[in-house]
Amino acid sequence: MEEFGSVKEREEGLVPYLTPLGAWALSVGTAIGWGSFVFTTNLYLSEAGPVGSALGMLVGMVIMLFISRNYHYLINYYPSAGGVYGYVKKIFGYDRAFLSFWYVGLAYLAMLWANATSLPLFARNFLGDTFRFGYLYTVFDYEVYLGEVLLTMAAILFMGLLCMKRERIAVNLMKVLALTFTVCIAVCFAVAMLHRDAVVFPFTPGFISGKSALSQVTGIALIAPWAFIGFENISHSAREFKFSHKKTFNVLTVSVVTTTLLYIFVILLSISAIPSQYTGWPDYINRLADQGGGLKVLPAFYAAHYYLGDTGMFLLAAALFSLVMTSLIGNTVALSRLFYSVAKDDILPERFAKLNQNRNPEMAVGLILLLSLPIPLLGRTAVGWIVDVLTISAIIVYGLISAAAYKLAGERGDRTERCTGFVGVAIMAVFALLQLFPELNNFEQLATETYFLITIWSVCGFLFLRNVLHRDYAKVFGRSVVAWVALMAIIVFMSMSWMRQSDQDFAEKTMSEIRGFYRGEANAAAYEMGEEDFMNSKKQDYVVRGSRKNSVVLILIMFSLGMFFTNYAIVQRRTEETEAELGHVQKLAYRDAMTGVKSKQAYVDEVSRLDELIGSGAIKQFAMLVCDVNGLKHINDTYGHKAGDEYICAASKLICENFKHSPVFRTGGDEFVAILENQGFEGRHDCVAAFNRQVEANVKVEGKVVVSVGLTDFVPGQDKNVHDVFERADALMYKRKMQLKAMGAKTRA
Repeated sequence: MEEFGSVKEREEGLVPYLTPLGAWALSVGTAIGWGSFVFTTNLYLSEAGPVGSALGMLVGMVIMLFISRNYHYLINYYPSAGGVYGYVKKIFGYDRAFLSFWYVGLAYLAMLWANATSLPLFARNFLGDTFRFGYLYTVFDYEVYLGEVLLTMAAILFMGLLCMKRERIAVNLMKVLALTFTVCIAVCFAVAMLHRDAVVFPFTPGFISGKSALSQVTGIALIAPWAFIGFENISHSAREFKFSHKKTFNVLTVSVVTTTLLYIFVILLSISAIPSQYTGWPDYINRLADQGGGLKVLPAFYAAHYYLGDTGMFLLAAALFSLVMTSLIGNTVALSRLFYSVAKDDILPERFAKLNQNRNPEMAVGLILLLSLPIPLLGRTAVGWIVDVLTISAIIVYGLISAAAYKLAGERGDRTERCTGFVGVAIMAVFALLQLFPELNNFEQLATETYFLITIWSVCGFLFLRNVLHRDYAKVFGRSVVAWVALMAIIVFMSMSWMRQSDQDFAEKTMSEIRGFYRGEANAAAYEMGEEDFMNSKKQDYVVRGSRKNSVVLILIMFSLGMFFTNYAIVQRRTEETEAELGHVQKLAYRDAMTGVKSKQAYVDEVSRLDELIGSGAIKQFAMLVCDVNGLKHINDTYGHKAGDEYICAASKLICENFKHSPVFRTGGDEFVAILENQGFEGRHDCVAAFNRQVEANVKVEGKVVVSVGLTDFVPGQDKNVHDVFERADALMYKRKMQLKAMGAKTRA
């Protein structure tokens, strides 16, 4: 099996320290976070009910097992620090590897930021207003407080420094925290199941009304990439395994199964106890927003308290806190390895590839802190939009992983992995289609702002790529325009989806205002305008808003196209420079340094060209002149090697003067060959006769150049290749040499 990476990287790089338990903790701890509690209520249950959600999660688990197999296959062949980036680079090249880096980096940053900014929500629910001091401002209806900002920054800084300086301690802490939330959730679920009855646990209806069961299960399975993203975390630490890479699939399988069960446990736990004022779980879940606060807003916590009292509250609070902390550690570890890997390829500055004395990518962790510490100032709402990009990012990353496994398995003849790779690509393609056109499945769409954020991030990808191209001294980027086209396609589709969704949102808002006008619910200014003016104003607002959106989309697309062609121009100019350099090098390689005639390499290439023409029957006539310089040894021994070199140059000049229309090649120390075609072929006999007369005259003068030549023509049908012609010419040259010797010419002793 191929070893991945340079010898220097293996000797000086990351140090193995990760055990199977540590790998499992990193995997499951990164996959599950704050959202596992929140989204089970406001997404899973409200969209598919308990049975639909559980079945959807099981389908998602099967899909992720296919993805796990693809990761396992690639990890075993290329155990690199960059995870998907390293695999795609090795199999598809640097351009598509950049695409994978750009989106997996966004995914991990989004998860890190989402869980970090969930700490204020945790504090509000369990510590009251302890950190709600120093009001700063409101961002998208979210109040930002200095105390909560400092709390979030402190958590980010603590986990960052821990991963930077004491990563082994961080992973050991990860093990404890992962076991904590797994055990706590399992205990609360088990107690609820053991004590449930028909009144306390109204399991029905299993699905929500108004949609088919299949569409509900499919809808939940559709967000499997979002639910499981992060489980592949350990692929970024593959070089640090203390166990065999052959066990990777087992670790990933246990992680995926654990993650699935924990999601299902929380889903069912959330409806295992319902406050008495509600008629059933649908009524309870749909009216969560009316609760204002308290345990009833968090159904899983309400159920845990119902069955276990304060102990249940403590267990789930410990589980939730552990989930948040493991996500911070896991995403920091993954991002640091990713940044370390891309910095080694000069995508990021080289300093981010440096390791400290503990062999940790300290500077890469520092970059994560630099990007993350300002995030709490944005508020939770804006971060929530960023989190929504996880679905799209995960689809892109898992699709690339599956494509890489499919291609590698095809090259190596591994049928199982070729099958899993194909399945992964097909499923991710379907998921991408359903995300772009959610009406096909009638499932909840991404937030409107999310489409815009993905568009902006993709546009920034072109800008960042431009910077990479300028620093790409090895010239490894720009060889595949496919990745650029894919990035451009993402920009176009996401911007159009944003415009479509934004139009729909504004249309619904406008219709609501119009209905409010006729119901007498509008403000006084609306009625002062009158019905006609009010309707015209709404129409005008719609036109103006649509025009603005169209302008924004057009600007983004045109800017992206501009960056696309600018980057292409950079690559094209670089290609032309490379070709010019190669041409110059080839010119030097084709020229004999001493004599100035064509070199032996040029002769070899010319013979190859002629052999191809002979094989295809495309050439009918040419001749070969084989030349050998007489008396070189005598000159060297008598007058020295400098005189010998001058003698060779004089011989070369003599040959070139007599065979002006044919290329002359120096094929050895005192050996030359001329290929006679076209005009050179037509006058070959006269040229040889004149040449021989001059040589015979030189024989009588000491120090004059004497060259033996043999000329023969190519015979179609008889000569199979150039070598056949050469052998006849060489034999004639030797015969001529003997004639000149008889005349008194010097020859080799």
